[in-house]
Amino acid sequence: MTTRGLERLKQEGIPFEALFYHPDETGVRFAAQRLGLRDEIVIKTLVFRADDHSFLLALMGGDGTVSEKKLARVSGHKQVSPASPRDAERVTGYEIGGIGPLGVKRALPVFLDRALVAEPSVVINAGARGTLVRLATSDLIRAIGASIADLRVE
Repeated sequence: MTTRGLERLKQEGIPFEALFYHPDETGVRFAAQRLGLRDEIVIKTLVFRADDHSFLLALMGGDGTVSEKKLARVSGHKQVSPASPRDAERVTGYEIGGIGPLGVKRALPVFLDRALVAEPSVVINAGARGTLVRLATSDLIRAIGASIADLRVE
């Protein structure tokens, strides 16, 4: 199986390992469990809508929760809130449960939680339910142009 996310990594010559599982359920914790990985290295990609009606992506380890207040501050907005599933699918071009930052339909600002930078490699959705990639954290940051910030709810 190929996705826009996998194609993007191949085009850019970024080394990765594709990981597949049968997605009986969605969610980072389920994926981590199925693949035998620690929750904190499996990244969830969350789509937020800002007060000016623009959209942005927040990347958080599976063990954390994004602080809307912190995300708003670092993105230069007064307020952000989770996008509706319909909007998330529309702006990324991916289905819920398969959303990742690689190969999204529309270029969006991406914010990566600072705690992930300490991990040498991470696992993230590649654009389809049950299709993830493991790659060097530095390669992911470079490929998606992520801004690094403390996004975690304390």
